[in-house]
Amino acid sequence: MLIILGGLPGTGKTTLSKALARRLDAFHLRIDTIEQAIRNSSMAPASMDESGYLVAYAVAEDNLRLGKKVIADSVNPIAITREAWLKVAQRAAVAALEVEVICTDKNEHRRRVETRVSDIPGLRPPSWQDVLAREYIPWVSANVVADTALETIEQAATRISSLLNSD
Repeated sequence: MLIILGGLPGTGKTTLSKALARRLDAFHLRIDTIEQAIRNSSMAPASMDESGYLVAYAVAEDNLRLGKKVIADSVNPIAITREAWLKVAQRAAVAALEVEVICTDKNEHRRRVETRVSDIPGLRPPSWQDVLAREYIPWVSANVVADTALETIEQAATRISSLLNSD
């Protein structure tokens, strides 16, 4: 199974992804980690554009074909990235679950963004202005919406895990 998480920075998607990966014994695939590794390489492109996503799609597909559960952790800001993840699941002949992670409490969301410390060496977290300026189209196809202003990460992980176990 491919679990596709998306949402703006600071909504809690990486924290939720990690919680789900532990619960489901799944492979956690994080775009931020991939993109920072590319930036750190001697072959780093001037612009990241789609590089991190293309690498992630390939690594996800390899692991899905091995029978692993994969959790894709990325902003997924527009339909084209969401559709590309669904195509990965389709090519690997596995089910996909789309999860949009949001934080409806704007003050809490801002606090998280402004106090966040990166756990990836060299990665500079976005500012609140960066988050506000980012192109992001809310999902219409998400199977699950996790609002981290209304439920804890553990509650969301339990709810999503329960959905997967009931199928």
